[in-house]
Amino acid sequence: MIHQVENPVVELHDITVSYNRKPVLWDIDLTLPHAAIIGIIGPNGAGKSTLVKSMMGLVEISSGYVKMFDQDLEQVRSRVSYVPQKESVDWDFPASVTDVVLMGRYGKLGLFTRPRKADKEVALECLRQVDMQDYANRQISQLSGGQQQRVFLARALAQEADLYFMDEPFAGVDAATERAIINLMKTMSKQGKTVVVVHHDLQSAQEYFDWVVLLNLRLIASGPADQVLTPELLQETYGGKLTLLAEVGALLTKKEFPSREKG
Repeated sequence: MIHQVENPVVELHDITVSYNRKPVLWDIDLTLPHAAIIGIIGPNGAGKSTLVKSMMGLVEISSGYVKMFDQDLEQVRSRVSYVPQKESVDWDFPASVTDVVLMGRYGKLGLFTRPRKADKEVALECLRQVDMQDYANRQISQLSGGQQQRVFLARALAQEADLYFMDEPFAGVDAATERAIINLMKTMSKQGKTVVVVHHDLQSAQEYFDWVVLLNLRLIASGPADQVLTPELLQETYGGKLTLLAEVGALLTKKEFPSREKG
């Protein structure tokens, strides 16, 4: 079941990605809606991160094209922000929290222009939004994993983009940080921004996302979360992991997700 969107914020047509001539993503046709929180879900090795990287031009595509806001990425790059997996970052790099957040301003400033007072004010406001203003002068290496992820998010906010890609933003963070991140995403979507999230936790997917993309090397489904997160489509996506899926399917049928702590 693949819903096509009119006036999509992202359009992928016939995207295939291969590593060493082995297809990692196969023939992906996809449109994503404006001002939604979108989850990309599938098993390990399904190509979720590769899909996001192909949209961002970080991996070479073998065929097809990507459009954002009906244009090529290069024409709209300032409107697009990417938050990679936390593990892919060198957290020992000597930089303060404020320095990291100001990196989000470089697209507007140019790389060699010194940040102005107004940029620093934007950075501090973004830190406030993720409740990290008290850590502005700390070295990023001194922070916990959850705090680092909040700083990463503040850097993305400082870019003031319209479309955000986030690769596993909830991985390795505490419950309070996870709640803070999803609340921020909901605020962003109300402001007309689109947030695309690589995610692996099926239990929270129904609660977190308006729209879900199910992926396993090829596109299984894309559409409103309540129409896509069905036992049948999850079975097709995850294949043989039947015990897990039987439990998830039962939860989905009853719509009784384990209640998470509410903040």
